[in-house]
Amino acid sequence: MPQFRLTQISDTHLARRLTKLTDNFHRVSEYIDATRPDLVINSGDLAFDAPTSPGDLEFAKSLHDGLPVTCRYLPGNHDIGDNPTQIGPVPPQQVSESDRQVYLSLFGDDRWRFDAAGWCFIGLNSLVMNSGLSSEAEQFEWLAAELAGAKGKPLALFLHKPLFLNAPDDPELEATSIRYVPQPARRRLIEMLRTADLRLVASGHVHQRRDFTFGRVRHIWAPSAGFIISDARQERIGIKEVGLMEYRFQPDSFEVRHVKAPGQVDVDLDELLARTPTD
Repeated sequence: MPQFRLTQISDTHLARRLTKLTDNFHRVSEYIDATRPDLVINSGDLAFDAPTSPGDLEFAKSLHDGLPVTCRYLPGNHDIGDNPTQIGPVPPQQVSESDRQVYLSLFGDDRWRFDAAGWCFIGLNSLVMNSGLSSEAEQFEWLAAELAGAKGKPLALFLHKPLFLNAPDDPELEATSIRYVPQPARRRLIEMLRTADLRLVASGHVHQRRDFTFGRVRHIWAPSAGFIISDARQERIGIKEVGLMEYRFQPDSFEVRHVKAPGQVDVDLDELLARTPTD
């Protein structure tokens, strides 16, 4: 029976000046070298803060180029800026086409589709959603065509931000939070996905590991590969621990497990900020 082994890393937040995060990435790289999955996906925030420090994205690219297996990438808010929400302040670095173009020049497509082991895999740029950029409309048009071509196959969706906290109709404050795909783009995306045999939504962004099922869809929040965020800064929703996710896909089924690579350290964001006050 065909099998497809996929490793998801997320929120690596790489910057040359942040050596503890580089060390964690090296531990992840060594683990990937030892296990040799068929594919690695980084689901976003490759860089520590590319909109304000463009060199961070170039440094992240140089380290990912050293991974010994094929990789695919998705942008995070620290790579191309954040999407605006219906309620709340405008993000300090709002997503822009210029930052997106820099990302594309280094990492390639910010949306993709491929098939393996009887599954359809789709990756989306969640940061252009609700942005009004032309790339948002283009992505929705592209997705409609790809979903039409994926009929009859189970679908695994990868994106940086989780779709929602607990359910599509979360309270308004959660529905418009920068932590999740914001409304009204979320509503449109979920409606489009109703036509597909969606089985998995895999994301990152929150820096907490979480695994839950809504309906027949399993939602996996990958932890950060780089650092954790203290309870004083962020409420606890899942498990705060660095690591990565491993998947094994077979026709019509999959398995997933959380792994902490040997030597990975739970670096705290407060410690990073204390040592790098200008970042």
